[in-house]
Amino acid sequence: MRFHHMNGAGNDFVVMDVRGLELDFSRLAMELCKLTGADGFLAVDKSDTADFRLHFYNPDGNRGEMCGNGARCVCRYAYELGLAGEEMVVQTDAGPVTGKRISESIYRIGLNLPSVVDLHRLPNAAYIELGQPGCPHSITEVPGLRWEMREELREMAKNLRYHPAFPKGTNVNLYTWVDADTVRILTYERYVEDYTLACGTGSASTAVTLWSQGKLPGGVLTVQNPGGDLKITIRSHGNAITALLLEGPTEITKIIEY
Repeated sequence: MRFHHMNGAGNDFVVMDVRGLELDFSRLAMELCKLTGADGFLAVDKSDTADFRLHFYNPDGNRGEMCGNGARCVCRYAYELGLAGEEMVVQTDAGPVTGKRISESIYRIGLNLPSVVDLHRLPNAAYIELGQPGCPHSITEVPGLRWEMREELREMAKNLRYHPAFPKGTNVNLYTWVDADTVRILTYERYVEDYTLACGTGSASTAVTLWSQGKLPGGVLTVQNPGGDLKITIRSHGNAITALLLEGPTEITKIIEY
């Protein structure tokens, strides 16, 4: 079997074409993520409703609802393998996701719209779910946050990850403002059980929170992740979000025979 090792702003994945194959995705995810140290496993399959279907699995073998940076990587994979054109639709567990090739390395997706926006789930944390069933994220401001504060903030992140206020568990996003249109973020991911270099749905959930609080009137947010910058664009009509776009870099790190 051949797989690609890819990353989107440092968020790295094992990507495989599994069309026509019957495989134990959970087992493969654990084996291949252990082999490469990847944050997740992306299986590209046939779809009757889209250009292709994305099966997303975490390193521990748990299936995930969706992955923003993973979807961007898999759009590049599909384009370069000739499975789709420069614009495509991806079937995911959280609903259909649109993808677009902006340049050789930059890809943009239209994320699933928020199905839950609870700005007061905890005194120090908002709660956002993107899609249906939703990908869960908690959002907490940590003024002056620096990426070097990972260990200092680890206990807080783990406590939020397993807090009973989040019945599905949650991905934990900690942020601080850099300027009026930019935040710096650290994400502690559910099932990875550690910080990752970037999180697309986490960056988008942070933007949704800030927009819903009236703090992002322009609807465009640059999110500085440790692995690279992501751009979130919110389009709206009145108080309703009509589009949630995630844009950023992708890279094919290597191709491996397994």
